[in-house]
Amino acid sequence: MTAHDSLTTTKGERAAGQAPATSEPAPHGAGPGRGKALAADAARRGSLILVWVLLFLTFGLLTPDKFLTVGTLQTIFGSQQALVFIALGALCAFSVGEFDFSVAAVAGLSATLVAVLVTEQGLNIWLAAFIAVVTAVGIGGFNALLIIKIGINPIVTTLGVATLLTGLSSRISHGGSVFLESPQLTKFAATDVLGLPISFFYGLAVAVLFTYVMTSTPLGRHMLFVGSNRNVARLAMVRVNRIRLGAYLSSSLLCGVGGVLLVGSVGGFDPASAPSYLLPALSATFLGTAVIQPGRFNPAGSMIAIYFLATGIVGLQLLGFAGWISDVFYGSALIIAIVLSTLFRRDRRQS
Repeated sequence: MTAHDSLTTTKGERAAGQAPATSEPAPHGAGPGRGKALAADAARRGSLILVWVLLFLTFGLLTPDKFLTVGTLQTIFGSQQALVFIALGALCAFSVGEFDFSVAAVAGLSATLVAVLVTEQGLNIWLAAFIAVVTAVGIGGFNALLIIKIGINPIVTTLGVATLLTGLSSRISHGGSVFLESPQLTKFAATDVLGLPISFFYGLAVAVLFTYVMTSTPLGRHMLFVGSNRNVARLAMVRVNRIRLGAYLSSSLLCGVGGVLLVGSVGGFDPASAPSYLLPALSATFLGTAVIQPGRFNPAGSMIAIYFLATGIVGLQLLGFAGWISDVFYGSALIIAIVLSTLFRRDRRQS
């Protein structure tokens, strides 16, 4: 291009209201603004992990002789198996835009059934566990029938089913605790591996598999699509109701397995305690949306939230706070988690 051609081009650009090109454009994504955005995003994704570390340091400084022990770490990481499965069960439903508040009651019924079928009916332990898990899956199908087929509100449905199951568990157990002595199930659920019960690694494996499904498979993408906008998903030919049904069945399956592991780990269960698992599960599920994938339900975030909450409860109890602190801590965490989840979702829609 000659100097005359260049001048002519520049004049033409000015006549059209365009600024002349004076230099090469910056590469896409370069510049300080991009760096700040990446740093802010990384901080947001890891904020809960940072708070968790600070929580560890705080309790370690306040009660070093009690908190900084192997026993405390084993309590934090080795006693949350049932909660892990219940929270991941709830996550199945939340990921597709549904609600399932019967998760804790399903796990409680499963735990009760195993013990009763073995001790009172004389069934083989594995057959009893199979029946308990199948019953749990059947409850998930019942929830789906009422919600998807008939169209009843999921919150009302699952709360009603939870109350029903709690009553049935109490009836089956004759109003008291159930006990189970089964070396086979205890070995399956509580064998020591690297200082932690093997059921800890079961939960970790399920979370990894769940993460893979959600992030790397068409099913996971469809689940997120359904959870984001069900009507648009239908227009895109996604089988919405089938995915919703699968979510309820998977939710109850995980809770059923969690109940079996629970009774196998501790050797008994009190059906009246089942509702006490619901608030921690919800708190962990929603708090998990503040980490890893902010504003989105994700298994890795839920796992981090479970052990973050366990750390807080154990630390506060070691400081001498009474049992009421659990409800206060879990309730506060749930409120904060819902606020953060709402803000993150709003920010993602606007960006």
